[in-house]
Parts: sequence; structure tokens; C-alpha cells
Amino acid sequence: MRLALREVLLAFRRAPVLALLGITTIAFSLFAFGLFGLVAINIRSALREVENRVEIRAFLTEGASDSAASEVVVAMQRLPQVADVGYVSPDSALERARAELAEFRDVMDSTVLPGSIEVRLKEGARDPETMRTISGKLTAFPAVDDVRYGQEWVEKLYRIRTIAGVAGSGLAVVFALVAVIIIGATIRMAILARTREIEIMRMVGATNGFVRLPYLIDGVLKGVTGGVLAVLLAYAANSVISRNLVVTQFFSAQQIALGIAAGALIGFVGSWFSVDRQLRQVWRDA
Repeated sequence: MRLALREVLLAFRRAPVLALLGITTIAFSLFAFGLFGLVAINIRSALREVENRVEIRAFLTEGASDSAASEVVVAMQRLPQVADVGYVSPDSALERARAELAEFRDVMDSTVLPGSIEVRLKEGARDPETMRTISGKLTAFPAVDDVRYGQEWVEKLYRIRTIAGVAGSGLAVVFALVAVIIIGATIRMAILARTREIEIMRMVGATNGFVRLPYLIDGVLKGVTGGVLAVLLAYAANSVISRNLVVTQFFSAQQIALGIAAGALIGFVGSWFSVDRQLRQVWRDA
């Protein structure tokens, strides 16, 4: 391992421009991916905030008794998907309407607004299918006159979230492949520059693993360094946007660590395939 690290340092001293070019290219590739990642995180955060406001509201029939309302509340509380259930009496509904629509408070009458049951679902159970199921259960009660939850709006919300997830995954794969190709290209250039040296190492009995190890370490170090630089660039971009446009959410410490680890993995994979392919060519030509 010590010899491998020495070889990595020697390679950097011999071709510092090539090494810096590789690190810079990797950093900007991962930075572009990081920007898309920030967009995805903030979109998901905004959708989660909107999703938290989603609720099912069941309007009761005129003259429905409190016991009938309690029956609905108790039945809903027993469902595993339900987080909270509340009964809003006609008087409470009137007070809420007068507070929210103060300009119309004088023309509002308690007979205009019916009582209702407000049902909030647990996180992970707010998808359109679950909303339809709970809505159907509410409709089955004789005391319930109408059920509303904004079906079209909920379906659009989940459609946007699905599209964002698929697009983010696709971009992640694309930028990972780009980074692997870039690292592989820099490693191949380094091997080509040292072809004669590798042939001599082979003649004196060096194993394939001994020859490969410095290049694998070089790829991992470039991936880690590029990942760190990408995080710093993404942080700077996020700070500028938060100060001048809109406050945005940045990666968590765990996500940063995963990003740098992903850079190391990409560097290792790119180096492995490049070294394996190029060394086979060197052995054939030797």
C-alpha cells in the first residue's frame, strides 16, 4: 500500500496538469449532478409541505346528531391510515368562516354551514388510492352527505412527485456515467504515458494487482477530491440563491457524506474498468 501511495504521488508530480484537469472535470460533473439534486430536494420538500395540508372533509347531513358524528369519528380513528380525526360543529364552522372571511361575516348564518368530519392521514398514506378508499368508507355512513378531498388536485400532486423522482434518478445515472468515463479517460492517459514502465514492471515479475493498485487509489482520490469540490461549489450556489432569490434547503450531513462516498465509488469503478482494459492492451502489445 505504501508503494502504491508513493506511485500515486509520483504520477501527480509527473503530470500535475493532467491530474488537476481530471479532478476539475469530475468536480464539475458532480457539481452539475448536485445542482439537480438540490432542485429535487427542494421540490420534494415543497411537495411535502403541500401534502401535509391534504385532508378529507366529510360534510354531515342537515340535522345530524352529535352521536351520529361521534360514530363516524370513532370508526375513522380505528383505521391504521388515519393520523387525526376531528368533528367541526355547525357553530364552529360558522366561527371559522367569519374569521377567515371577515367581509362577509354579517351575511353568514349558522344554517348555511353544515357540520363536518375532518380526517388527516398519516405520512405515506396520502396517495390518491388511499384517499379514495377512505372517502368511500366515509360515504357509507348515513350521517355523511358529501365527501371532498380535492381528488384532481391530489392526483396532480402525486404525478408531479413521480415525474420529479424519475427525472432525478435518470439524471443521477447520466452524470454518474459521465464521471466514470472522465475518470477512465484520465487513467488511460496516465497508463499510456507509463506504458514502457509497466512493461518493465511486468518483466521483473510484478503482478496485475500490484500494477493496478496505484491507478485504483488514484481514481478513488480523484473521485473524493472532486466530490468535496462539488459539495463546496453546490454550497456556494445554494448560498447565493438563498440570499438573492428564495431560501432553499441544502444537503444534510448524511447526504453530503453519501455524495462524497459516491464520488469515491465512481472513481474506483472508472479506474477499474479503464485499468483492466488498458493493461490487457499493454500485455498484448508487449
